[in-house]
Amino acid sequence: MDAAEAAGPVPEADDQGFPARRAPRCSGLGELDALVTRCRACPRLVAWREEVAEVKRAAFQDQEYWGRPVPGFGPADATVAVVGLAPAAHGGNRTGRMFTGDAAGDFLFAALHTVGLASQPSSVDADDGLTLRGVRLTSPVHCAPPANKPTPAERDTCRSWLSAELDLLSPGLRAVVVLGGFGWQALLPVLAGAGWQMPRPRPVFGHGARVVLPATERRQELHLLGSYHPSQRNTFTGRLTMPMLVDVLREAAALGGLPVSPEVP
Repeated sequence: MDAAEAAGPVPEADDQGFPARRAPRCSGLGELDALVTRCRACPRLVAWREEVAEVKRAAFQDQEYWGRPVPGFGPADATVAVVGLAPAAHGGNRTGRMFTGDAAGDFLFAALHTVGLASQPSSVDADDGLTLRGVRLTSPVHCAPPANKPTPAERDTCRSWLSAELDLLSPGLRAVVVLGGFGWQALLPVLAGAGWQMPRPRPVFGHGARVVLPATERRQELHLLGSYHPSQRNTFTGRLTMPMLVDVLREAAALGGLPVSPEVP
């Protein structure tokens, strides 16, 4: 039985308990990813992602949109995770791969390639041959939200997927890069619930934020690194530059025990 068969039938719309019921039972990332793509727990997000997939953007009228939740992307033995916000309506929601097919993804993959964590500097579609080394990309919300703004309820409903994903990665996970304040605020409760001890007061997001969660009986030491999100608003204004993101990813790779490409003078 493959992962898709193990995931079972597509749940009915408005089954808001589907993530919490199924995510903790996953025995591997393949099964988890297959279940994520079947989720219909948030009616507003289901309606939006499917409307976008039908109407499409003019530049992509000849393409078939994915139009479903977008699973994480990267190897199961990743020692570094990158946590964003949610798929873009005409990016991940179109291509079916996290951070693929939009400007934010172009910026991120160029940085990952510079560090040596991505096999190529761009991510065009799910069949472009791109592979990641030692890093997995994910998000707190797996469906494209209207105006790129999930509601707190949608974030909380989707939390079980992120919790299960990090749990499956946890034997080797050493560092997490969080892109933006939304991802930071969504991630902290997940980590606390998973058994990591959270500092008090709770860490505040900022570019360059560095937090070490100490090892416990259940969990090994984990490093959190904050970066501004590579949105066009941030990259066009210079709030986030390529060297800034590369520096964060290079540090995360070192913490994760991954060899990195040498810095170019």
